[in-house]
Amino acid sequence: MGGSVYEIVRRHLGKVVAGAAMAVTGTAVAVAVTLPGSAGADEAPRRTAAAGPDATASGDPAGQGGQGAAGPAPGPAALASAPPEGERGVGTDPLTDGELKRAEALALTPPAAADRRNAAGGRGPQRLGTELADPRPGEETGGPRRAVVRLYDYGRDELVTTTVNLDTGKVEQSGAQRGVQPSAHPEELRAALRLILDSPLGKGVKEDYKDATGKELTSTDQLWFNGDVYRTYRERNVPAPLARCGEHRCVRLVTKVLNGAWIDTRDLIVDLSARTVTRVG
Repeated sequence: MGGSVYEIVRRHLGKVVAGAAMAVTGTAVAVAVTLPGSAGADEAPRRTAAAGPDATASGDPAGQGGQGAAGPAPGPAALASAPPEGERGVGTDPLTDGELKRAEALALTPPAAADRRNAAGGRGPQRLGTELADPRPGEETGGPRRAVVRLYDYGRDELVTTTVNLDTGKVEQSGAQRGVQPSAHPEELRAALRLILDSPLGKGVKEDYKDATGKELTSTDQLWFNGDVYRTYRERNVPAPLARCGEHRCVRLVTKVLNGAWIDTRDLIVDLSARTVTRVG
């Protein structure tokens, strides 16, 4: 074998990085190299043994056949079953599924909810997240459990934050803010991807998908995607159509073929409030 383990690993990583250079195809960019450990959104990262000074090429420290200085290698770990979840949590336990549903139902009490709009343009506000509220002074032990529900109203471009008391079933506090943009919810990212595919600017994305798979791209379910809010203060040049991002809710996506090549959509910014797609850079 020529070269040390360190040199072999270094050369291999160099090839991966070099192979990850993006080639322009149509109006989007596709990467024909699947990065290690990122073939799919639901795949666990692969783990390898650390190559220390005494490691052999097989990953066996000091060539001991899996037996270290402390004795034989331990067998596979057994996973304990999670205890059954109750309808109500206790103390600072995370919200149960039942409490999450109850909190959202209390925060979405009509008629206010019906007047709001979600990321897809439908009736009702966009859910962003629900979490256990911090206990109030003097209620650290034995106090009522409260939940904070965050919603976004695309009709008014407002972040709505509501605190509900899960013991009494009452809304204790609610307020709306403009110009506040928390991280994007997966439902918002899916709505943004749908707008890209329906836009003329999505033509290149579809061409790249067909080049990579030989199939037509017709559904958001055919792509793995992630992303977050587009923040103008981090950008050097902001196109005029995106000048209201921050007041409007805008997102940027990264996408890839399921278990396949990356498709670069980072230059396509979606204004979910205006329901438009703009190219940057």
